[in-house]
Amino acid sequence: MDLSEKQKMLTGQLYRASCAELQAEQIANKHWMQRYNGSADLLNEQRHELLAAHFATVGADVVIRPPFYCDYGYNIDVGARVFMNFSCVILDVCPVSIGDDCQIGPAVQIYTADHPRDPELRRSGLESGKPVKIGRNVWIGGGAIILPGVTVGDNAVIGAGSVVTRDVPAGATVVGNPARVR
Repeated sequence: MDLSEKQKMLTGQLYRASCAELQAEQIANKHWMQRYNGSADLLNEQRHELLAAHFATVGADVVIRPPFYCDYGYNIDVGARVFMNFSCVILDVCPVSIGDDCQIGPAVQIYTADHPRDPELRRSGLESGKPVKIGRNVWIGGGAIILPGVTVGDNAVIGAGSVVTRDVPAGATVVGNPARVR
């Protein structure tokens, strides 16, 4: 059985984002982002409804300040009482899970999207993804970047501007580029 490009994407295999199905979903997501990012004058409850209609799951009392950017939305799971400040980006070609009580600073970027290291494959337009999992009660400082496949343990702290290239143990504080345990 041949998998669709979307099925390949969701399972972390090489896929083509240029297929008609994914292009249509990206356009629909673009329209959702325009609505969400124009919602600055809405109450948090009204913005929560927009998130709940688009994300896989959204817990209670979640605040994501617009502008916010993502690829699809349906691969994002957000726990309760999560706060995400302005200008965050989640490239959600694979699942992104954010646990309860996380605090995420402005301009944080969470990437599941990845590209082949082989230049011929990369030039062919193929790409892939790896899920990102962020535990409970994690604090991510402004401008941090979390790369594909990373798991961040509960109660961890990621310093502002850090580039997280590998898993972060529970309770650890990481800083720098690449981020290292402090």
